Amino acid sequence: MENIIGTVVSVSRSTAHTFSKQPVDVIKLLAGLGVEGDAHMGKTVKHRSRVAQDPSQPNLRQIHLIHSELFDEVGKAGFRVEPGQMGENMTTRGIQLLGLPTGTKLYIGESAVVELTGLRNPCAQIDHFQSGLLQAVLDRDENGNLIRKAGVMGIVLAEGDVAPGDAIRMELPPEPFRPLERV
Repeated sequence: MENIIGTVVSVSRSTAHTFSKQPVDVIKLLAGLGVEGDAHMGKTVKHRSRVAQDPSQPNLRQIHLIHSELFDEVGKAGFRVEPGQMGENMTTRGIQLLGLPTGTKLYIGESAVVELTGLRNPCAQIDHFQSGLLQAVLDRDENGNLIRKAGVMGIVLAEGDVAPGDAIRMELPPEPFRPLERV
């Protein structure tokens, strides 16, 4: 396993299906379920649009992580975003979440382990939070392909408490790497 590559800036949860989540002192990650007390916790999908499609789908979105560097970036465009306001459970710093491959394991704090499953697909609710923010969290690469910058999703492999200041270590999956895709 590699050395420490990032830190937890903030942790958040919401018992209701709200766009923003409330920052708290600590969250408990539960293996195979997600964040204890969060509306998106469970073995099967909890996001309303996915429940409407097929409520028996496995929940690949048990935990949502956003890199705080995104807040710095959108801040330069005039937006003010604080941890938890874009619906993430964990805000990080120092780790290039979007560039990691599917299946990367993040070891967080003393015992929690999260496996990355894909990219968050930002929706129009972001513009209800702050008009124009949706466009600010999307980009295009040199070939015109859409780049989603609104964070990554994962599943909880090992439980543990996570709090601001906790270290994040990383273990890459076996090659060949598969880039994160929308989940």
